[in-house]
Amino acid sequence: MYNIILGTILVLSVIIVITIMMQPSKQNSAASAFTGGADQLFGGKQKARGFEAVMQRSTAILGAVWMILLFALMYISSN
Repeated sequence: MYNIILGTILVLSVIIVITIMMQPSKQNSAASAFTGGADQLFGGKQKARGFEAVMQRSTAILGAVWMILLFALMYISSN
């Protein structure tokens, strides 16, 4: 059981890294790096749609499953 959960955690870790790398960039230009994102601060909050929303949800779900599996692995290894 320990080895199955450990293997699942390792595979899930790679998938999480891939989903994070696939997310679209929040900054549109190099100039926004120098402004510190002030244009986004006052520009208002835009709701994610389409591909961006799917990637945000999938990253959150994968992260939650990853944490649950880590806690399960910790519980199993302590016994």
